Amino acid sequence: MWEELYEDHYQELVAYGTRISASKELAEDLTQETFVKALMHADTVMDLSPCKQRAWLYRTFKNLFLDRCRRAALENAYTQNLQAEYAEDRGMQEVENAMVLQSISPQDRAMFQLRYFDGYSAEEIAQMMNLPPGTVRSKLSRCRKYLKQNLEG
Repeated sequence: MWEELYEDHYQELVAYGTRISASKELAEDLTQETFVKALMHADTVMDLSPCKQRAWLYRTFKNLFLDRCRRAALENAYTQNLQAEYAEDRGMQEVENAMVLQSISPQDRAMFQLRYFDGYSAEEIAQMMNLPPGTVRSKLSRCRKYLKQNLEG
């Protein structure tokens, strides 16, 4: 009985699903789920006439497809909300970071920006600012420690 139901309706359900979903893979998955549901409700399906069995399969397929669509829409909305929250948090974090960076002396801030944002070496910064390279490294180290303490706390 099940083999006959499967053989009679599998291909037409896949074709129907491909038309409404534009994806043969999704249609095949949903067709399999439809037949699993039919097995789970065997007592109901077997009591139906062949015409009503076909209708039951189509209705079940359509409901499974709509459930997938709803789930995908909810997941998409959830993902967009998470991205929006992340963007807001990140924007606020950047403002806080900029405020902490503004709290160091202008000369130290200039050295820090030249080293870590512009990519200059300590020796190059030392030449630009007429300072010994050791002094530049020492000041950069103090800036890093200060910023680390203030950005973490």
